[in-house]
Amino acid sequence: MKILYHHRVAAQDGQSVHITELTNSFRALGHELIFVGPTLQPKEFGQQNKLLAFMRKILPGFAQELLELAYGYRAYRKLAAAYRQHQPDILYERHNLFLPAGKILKEKTGIPYLLEVNAPLAEERAEHSGLHLKALADKLEVATWQAADMTFPVTNVLADQLREKGVQDDAITILHNGINHADYEAVDQQKIRQKFGLEGKVVLGFTGFLREWHKLDRIISLLAKFDPTDSPHLLVVGDGPAVESCQQLARHLKVQDRIHFAGFAKRAEIPEYLAAMDIALQPAVTPYASPLKLFEYMRSELAIVAPDQPNIREILTDGENALLFSPAKPEAAEEEILRLIQDPALRKRLGAAAQRSISAHAYTWLDNAKRISQIAESLLK
Repeated sequence: MKILYHHRVAAQDGQSVHITELTNSFRALGHELIFVGPTLQPKEFGQQNKLLAFMRKILPGFAQELLELAYGYRAYRKLAAAYRQHQPDILYERHNLFLPAGKILKEKTGIPYLLEVNAPLAEERAEHSGLHLKALADKLEVATWQAADMTFPVTNVLADQLREKGVQDDAITILHNGINHADYEAVDQQKIRQKFGLEGKVVLGFTGFLREWHKLDRIISLLAKFDPTDSPHLLVVGDGPAVESCQQLARHLKVQDRIHFAGFAKRAEIPEYLAAMDIALQPAVTPYASPLKLFEYMRSELAIVAPDQPNIREILTDGENALLFSPAKPEAAEEEILRLIQDPALRKRLGAAAQRSISAHAYTWLDNAKRISQIAESLLK
């Protein structure tokens, strides 16, 4: 098929990983892609578009939202031009706020419209950073969801929110995030352990953007209770606003030699960092998300500790391929971590089961691309 692929992601982060992996999988299946999206992209992972960051700094919130809306209609013109030039078979769009471009193209041309939904963005923006044009944002978001021939929410929790807004069940296909098996072939299992002096240690690991609500300060305090000679170590791969406070706490507790902040790593290096870990931490997660890191932990055969909540239970089963704890009781997470530190056989059993789950449930980008392709082909008949 010829796929017109539209997105509004101008940063190198988890969103860009999703886009790259899925579109590479489409190509692997023999599809042709025509991209419409932002032209200014940062080169390094973890970076944002500098112009957009500057605009967010100097403009009031309502002005930023008006610019987003204006961009959305400009994006439609770009989509329409690409449609006329390439005559694609389907439109695949990554949903974003104030972005009615795909909906309008569907209404004007009748092209089969597939919509990837990763979050209830109006709700998310209103809660975390404020939303001035909330009524308009809600209206456009729901109208966009309802206009799609098929939506692809990343969890059933998120699918329920679409259902509540009038999206029919036959227009919903749940697609969790996934991995690319090729990324985990020929991984150097010792490189990172040697780099940070972790040979012979039990290593707790975290990857991603670190925020205060991840509560890694509690893990640092937990490690401080161990004798230095047999203490586990913590490896943090990523950056974020909580890094500095965690570093300060590690120095205060005199465990800075057991806590290793690696900073942002290139995507190709992530499997090597995961290979250095024994226990993988997913301390907190939004209630509708499908965390990328979770599938990477699973593929790397790690013993996972994660919150016991519906979106996580769609992927993990307590005692079978992970240990889950009540999100209302942070101390419960520490108990599960201690249990894993003390029981290498349990770590091995859970890690092996987690890795098997990847194949058992087809949690790969290629499998996602195949399912999307089958649905697209059915819409073309």
